[in-house]
Parts: sequence; C-alpha cells; structure tokens
Amino acid sequence: MSSFTVIRPGLQTTIQDRGRWGWQSRGVSVAGAMDPYSCRVANALVGNDADAAALEMTFVGPELEFDDARIVAVAGAEFAITIDGTPAPVGAAFPVSGGSRLRFGDRAHGVRAYLAVAGGITVPRILGSRSTHLVSRMGGLAGRPLAAGDRVPLGDPMKARRVRLEVQLTEVELKRDPTIGPGAARVRVMPDARLDRFVDGALDVLQSAPYTVSRLSDRMGFRLEGPHLQHSHGADILSEITPLGTVQVPASGQPILLMADRQTTGGYARIATVISADIGVAGQRGPDDRLSFDVCTLGEALAARAAQERALLAIEEKART
Repeated sequence: MSSFTVIRPGLQTTIQDRGRWGWQSRGVSVAGAMDPYSCRVANALVGNDADAAALEMTFVGPELEFDDARIVAVAGAEFAITIDGTPAPVGAAFPVSGGSRLRFGDRAHGVRAYLAVAGGITVPRILGSRSTHLVSRMGGLAGRPLAAGDRVPLGDPMKARRVRLEVQLTEVELKRDPTIGPGAARVRVMPDARLDRFVDGALDVLQSAPYTVSRLSDRMGFRLEGPHLQHSHGADILSEITPLGTVQVPASGQPILLMADRQTTGGYARIATVISADIGVAGQRGPDDRLSFDVCTLGEALAARAAQERALLAIEEKART
C-alpha cells in the first residue's frame, strides 16, 4: 500500500475529514477539520471528494516523504512550502515524486493548514469518519497527532478526478481577507434560544469589543477574554446538545467558543452560535488572536452558507480539466 512517511511531525498534525456526524446523541464527538472550508478547498484542488481525509497542521507544519508520485495541495494557513528544497505554492495543486520530501517552513498567515493528497488518506473509518478526536483517542492514527516514523496510508490516485495544475486560487477564494488585519477576525453569530439566561443588552456587550483567544484554548474550544457577559438566572442549565460554534458562558462571564472536538452536551448558558459559513474563520484563530462577533439574522446566515457553497462548487469546477 502506498503511503507517506512522517520525518518530522510538526506541532499538532492530525488526520481530519468532515467529521463524525450522526453520533452526538450517543455521546460521540464530531471532530473534523477546524476550518472545513479550507479542508474542502485542498481536496478540490487534487480532485478528491469533499469528504476525503487530509492532514490538519497547526502552527508548525511537518516534513513528509512520499513513496510514489502524487498530486498534492495545501490550503488554509499560509506556510512556506518546499519540495526537495524547491518552493511550492499554497492554493494550487502541484506534483511530488516518489522519494520526494515536502517540508513546511515559516508560517505567514493563519493557524491551520490542510494538506490533501490525490487518492486521500485511507486510515480506517470509525463510525463513518477518519477524523482524529484527540480527547477520546478515536480515529486517525490511534487517535493521536502524527509522530516521527509514522507511515500514513494513501488511496488510489487514479480514483481522484483529473485536475489542472496551473490553477492558482486567489486571496478571496482562499478566504484571506486583508481588511481584517493580522491576528484578528470577525464572525457572525445568531442569538441562542437561551438568551433569556442573560441580562438585557448582553448581545450588545458581546459585540462591543474584540475578545482575545486565551492560551488555554484547543480543538475542543476557545476560551475568550474580553467584555464581561452577565447572567440573569445563573450560568448553569440542564445539559443540552452543543452545536458547532456554540458560545457558552460560565459563571466567570468570559465566553467559550466550542469547536470541532467539543463535548457532546454542555451545562453552561448559551448566548449565541457562530454561523456555519464563518466557522472556518474562527478555526484560523490561535492564542492571543482577536475575535469579534456580529449578530445576524437567520436569513443572513442561510444566504452566507449558500454563497459559500456556490464558491466551493466554483473552485471544484475551476480545478477540473
């Protein structure tokens, strides 16, 4: 079976796909890519299906050696990438030869990058997904980040669609917005049904100033530091399901944004939920980055999701020969 070998693993490199959906009611966390948009873009560029597994790299990327010739692509955070010392692009498909080494160098933008390989990563599926859930040690390679010496199995590249190697995505297609500024982003949220657990004006406070992502944050959730959110009837509620992007508020009044590896239920009052179209924007934040919230309507959230899906379909079409 064809594979690549991990020479250096990077800081936290895991195998992720769309996630383990459909099992949360049974206590199984979803996991999946922290930036689903970028993961799908990388897969599109190499001709994989949207649910193919890829590598998610955080802060520091790996060095990998390939058994055979492949088409690969990187999207998401912008790293300096080389193949046997020769620079390679971000946001475009490019070939690697058998025995070649792909190395991630300095990071210029964002936190998480996604490496897709034609044919996909073919570790076993568990409950329908290859995603690594670090807390339960489920999926991926033994449920853990990659380590030096790991051999990661790859699927048949002939099953991937033919792609145009000359396609280079734009900044807009890669979702790098130069107007946001380094280390800062805005995401849209919808008010939660539990808004009555907060004093009047709490949503205005949520939008009043940026929050800083704490260094205690991880793939489960981002602890945020900023404007204090005041409860009207205490912070604790009966545990309820936790959708992706839930903004919980414990007794401290400092919100927690729940992300891919979140617990299946939670007992803190919820003030809002990040809309699905903006989850990837949040997923590119790291410790000490700033995150601002804008409340939107259901119609605006649906329109944003539809626009994002059209953009992804356009990228998939653009990449095909």
